[in-house]
Amino acid sequence: MAASASSGGPGGPVKPGPAPASRRTAKPTGPASAGAPVPTAAPPAHRQDRSTAEVLSGAQAVIRSLELLGIDTVFGLPGGTILPTYDPLLDSEKITHILVRHEQGAGHAAEGYAAATGKLGVCLATSGPGATNLVTAIADAHMDSVPLLAITGQQSSKLLGTDAFQEADIVGMTMPITKHSFLVTRAEDIPQALLSAHRIATTGRPGPVLVDITKDAQQAEAPFVWPEEPYLPGYRPVLKPHAKQIREAAALIAQARRPVLYIGGGVIRSGAEEELLALAEATHIPVATTLMARGAFPDSHPQHLGMPGMHGTVPAVASFQKADLLIAVGARFDDRVTGDLDSFAPRAKVIHADIDPAEIGKNRTADVPIVGDAAEVMAELLTELRTRHEAVLADERTAWWRMLDEWKETFPLGYEENEDGLCDPQYVISRISALTGPEGVYAAGVGQHQMWAAQFVKYERPRSWLNSGGLGTMGYSVPAAMGAKVGEPDRVVWAIDGDGCFQMTNQELATCVINRIPIKVAIINNSSLGMVRQWQTLFYDGRYSHSDLNTGHNSVRVPDFVKLAEAYGCEGIRVERNEDVDAAVQRALEIDDRPVVIDFTVPADAMVWPMVAAGVSNDEIQYARDIRPDFGGEELEEGV
Repeated sequence: MAASASSGGPGGPVKPGPAPASRRTAKPTGPASAGAPVPTAAPPAHRQDRSTAEVLSGAQAVIRSLELLGIDTVFGLPGGTILPTYDPLLDSEKITHILVRHEQGAGHAAEGYAAATGKLGVCLATSGPGATNLVTAIADAHMDSVPLLAITGQQSSKLLGTDAFQEADIVGMTMPITKHSFLVTRAEDIPQALLSAHRIATTGRPGPVLVDITKDAQQAEAPFVWPEEPYLPGYRPVLKPHAKQIREAAALIAQARRPVLYIGGGVIRSGAEEELLALAEATHIPVATTLMARGAFPDSHPQHLGMPGMHGTVPAVASFQKADLLIAVGARFDDRVTGDLDSFAPRAKVIHADIDPAEIGKNRTADVPIVGDAAEVMAELLTELRTRHEAVLADERTAWWRMLDEWKETFPLGYEENEDGLCDPQYVISRISALTGPEGVYAAGVGQHQMWAAQFVKYERPRSWLNSGGLGTMGYSVPAAMGAKVGEPDRVVWAIDGDGCFQMTNQELATCVINRIPIKVAIINNSSLGMVRQWQTLFYDGRYSHSDLNTGHNSVRVPDFVKLAEAYGCEGIRVERNEDVDAAVQRALEIDDRPVVIDFTVPADAMVWPMVAAGVSNDEIQYARDIRPDFGGEELEEGV
């Protein structure tokens, strides 16, 4: 997904100083690429006078640096090599530490905090298994462009490479999944490393940065000198788009009869929702928001077509296939949106705007490539249209909208009530949305419940929808909701989870109870790995190989989620019928002193529709099982 920031990329296990290379560029940029020695800190011109500086241990320097960077919350779990840093953390009056029960929870909580607030999320872990337990969250943040700082302890520098106890080359492991990874072996390098890491993670295309600090660097003492600026030669994210590209893009928009705004998560990371609204309304162009962009454009807006892709709405998917121009902003043309790439949007020219140049042309050739921040691009596009193409702004695109509105009316999102007397998952989620409202935050795991949450929650604002889009991480929901609630304590935060996902990270309920983080958890319990079962039904002749979890209806209920919730000190509720859903949700909304877990019993055979099967053309979209829309072929092109 393209976001509001440039990629930095994998470099070797280096000390602070070298510029990060592009994520998808093999050759590093900066001094190292020219064969120059890798600097360990800023050059003298960037240094302050050390003679009068306060002498701190490296561990104290970590905490002081985080305070100066404005970090107010850290999620972590202590262990031997990070213990020196945990000691001064106890004395900090500016930083709240949340003790998680698993390091993966720390990483996802930091992600949720960042995604909900727009600020940097920070997590701490020890070396070896502590650091490797962060890898999933780091990879997740990398795929979804989440600003994340992971600080890990490391064995003393003299033990590096000796297979010492709990030694792991976490810098090497994370090089492909971070914007940059630092190895710090000297106490005096810590401030520069953390300042630079903060800058890399939060600018250009946001993403994760790892800072691995050896134990002896934490224990050693050095004058604490706060750098005047990061030392990142070669790292210059491009924010302002080139004027020539803007002119060419505006000309294409002026010529188009069937344009569509294809909006990715980069618009949310950029904070560009106002520019998007202004551009869309001025041009009368329909808008489709991807899974990562839900909330970037209000669901209630008449120009919104919904979500494109594998489980997108029929109007959104069909609009791409019939469009003569795609205006992609902060999107990456991933396979879940395009389906079979060769048949995707076959009639469309493409304007592709992204702050990460590596994304442009990666999957689909762009007729007009634009490198720049999403907000800057859309603002300048609208200015150009108003200046040179004023006539096109008066065109309400009546014929195109007649076609789109017909699809919206004919193929709305919906579902059939089940015949088992159990809760319908779509109904459950729609009622959570209606009773909570658009000011809530909704964090989903991965699978059927994720798609239903993307479809049936009404998103009216950005940063209200958190999910693992690129990596598809089971176990994301509960810790991400926890982090979001810490960052946005005045908002209602729901973790909409599946019975499979919930069992991967539900230990963080203990963290929520102890720290008084009153999230709401809605388990859509179909007693199975739901999306796996759906695919087994559709593509494997109903052979349900190892997808039954025995947690729900007519099963042994292992575990019993209500009892599990109560054991953790949460409120536990079970709901088995649609008529009881509202009362349970209202009860959850009234409780604000502890987490609430609601076990919604739903049928195992409930499916997510619409659907485009993996690898086939979007033209093959099914509105429901064995029901494929007939778009009328080329006849629909007449008059448009």
